[in-house]
Amino acid sequence: MNKITNKYKINLFIIIISMACVCFQPFLLAQKTESKFRIARVKYSGGGDWYNDQTSEPNLLKFIAQNTNLPIDPIYEFVDLASDNLFAYPLIYLTGHGNVNFTNTESEKLRAYLENGGFLYIDDDYGLDEFIRKEMKKVFPEQDFVELPFSHKIYSCHFKFPKGLPKIHEHNDKPPQGFGLFCNGRLSVFYTFESNLGDGWVDQDIYKDPQEIRDAAFKMGTNVVVWALTN
Repeated sequence: MNKITNKYKINLFIIIISMACVCFQPFLLAQKTESKFRIARVKYSGGGDWYNDQTSEPNLLKFIAQNTNLPIDPIYEFVDLASDNLFAYPLIYLTGHGNVNFTNTESEKLRAYLENGGFLYIDDDYGLDEFIRKEMKKVFPEQDFVELPFSHKIYSCHFKFPKGLPKIHEHNDKPPQGFGLFCNGRLSVFYTFESNLGDGWVDQDIYKDPQEIRDAAFKMGTNVVVWALTN
């Protein structure tokens, strides 16, 4: 039954990608409509290394291509939050170690993106937490991050994580936590803290993690993409 359900969900992805392109069409302007799914890295100011570990997204996308029927373009791309190109991506990814700063224009555009069906995944690569919480307050001043229960479907929509996020890299000897921000009841921002999925996606020779750790990171990353595209 699970295989049938998963196959049904994956077959929906192609339809959903097409629908996403239609939904975002008013915002695309001169942006070329792409038929294959991509993740865009968020470029931000403030001095934090938004550009680190650039093998992360291509490796995750290759894993997703091997484990789903989703049409994938496994390349590294980045997007400026002030650009209209932002609306060409169903999912964007923000990571780094230090300071983050959003201008008023970037905050307003990011909110519009999220309210119109976009999804932001944030992964603390250590040292990001205090800054990203402050900047996301610019985007949703009426909200604080809420910790998601282990029963949330993002932990089971494709691969099963009954105990929540896997621990990929140790930072401060704390358990991993997943937080969310919502638009009209929809989880539109997922923030992982003390987990560091992105470090598990990079080329194996960089951190030399055991394969089971890397597999957990890839599987949870797949869940993030599945959730973003089906909700």
